[in-house]
Amino acid sequence: MVSFGGPAGSAKSGTVRPSWTSESPMPDVAKLETVRELISAEEITRRRRELAGEIERDYGGEDLLLVCILRGSMVFFVDLAREIDLPLRFDYVDVSSYGDGTSPGALELRADLREPIEGRHVLLVEDIVDTGRTARFLVDRLSARGPASLHVAALLDKPSRRVVDVEIAYCGFTIPDRFVVGYGLDWAQLYRNLPYIGVLDALDGAGAARIE
Repeated sequence: MVSFGGPAGSAKSGTVRPSWTSESPMPDVAKLETVRELISAEEITRRRRELAGEIERDYGGEDLLLVCILRGSMVFFVDLAREIDLPLRFDYVDVSSYGDGTSPGALELRADLREPIEGRHVLLVEDIVDTGRTARFLVDRLSARGPASLHVAALLDKPSRRVVDVEIAYCGFTIPDRFVVGYGLDWAQLYRNLPYIGVLDALDGAGAARIE
């Protein structure tokens, strides 16, 4: 596990709490804010390969099902899978994990696994564990289906915001309480294609938060 950054700073003057939802007009892409790099593409690649090596050692000889938690983890999921030198099977789930901008709201499983997992080894791949609600929701739900093992791999861990306990078996980086985007993580569906993890200054410290 690698830690990055210092403690979160105070809110900057002129920043506002984001209110974008899927029903709102899309943000003006011409007015997007600059993203400050927190974790470089090279650092992500190096750590991802280390995680792949750990997974290979732990699951050697096993039939491993790698589960992508849409949408944020898709970039990390694909890149990680290509680093793992084991026979793998893929599946995905989609969990609605955002509220109305002022409260978390209930979690909803929008897309379930297509494959049965009873007696199988399952590794959930998450982009970021923030409050822990999404990972805890999935672990509790899928554990009831009788997998041989069920663990979580996360690119990022933000323990300062945890509200429920969740064990992360494979963690890329531990980060402070910053609003981060890039490498699959978004704000209003933007910034996912950045090759690095960066801090979005316009939202950092302004009350914006994920509930993952």
